Amino acid sequence: MSAKPINSILFVCLGNICRSPLAEGVFRAVWAERGSARDILLDSAGTSDWEAGSAPDRRAIAVAVRHGVDISGQRARKVTTQDLHRFDLILGMDRSNVA
Repeated sequence: MSAKPINSILFVCLGNICRSPLAEGVFRAVWAERGSARDILLDSAGTSDWEAGSAPDRRAIAVAVRHGVDISGQRARKVTTQDLHRFDLILGMDRSNVA
């Protein structure tokens, strides 16, 4: 039996303004750098809606910039039930956000 290919990944943290947008941005940059011909759906979300609609934290943006990655256009959102069905792989940035 062969494993199903991963075509979509969701990165999740608490507020979706630091860790998960940074993880999404870095993964997106590495994927593009490696020149993969295969499209992949990437997104990030938070387990809370406290920061919904906010840009990533300035410190996360600064870290990304230092590594040649731009995450400034991302906006925070909360994980939805649809996300659980839409994404092949959901990666929690810490144990407290994986339940």
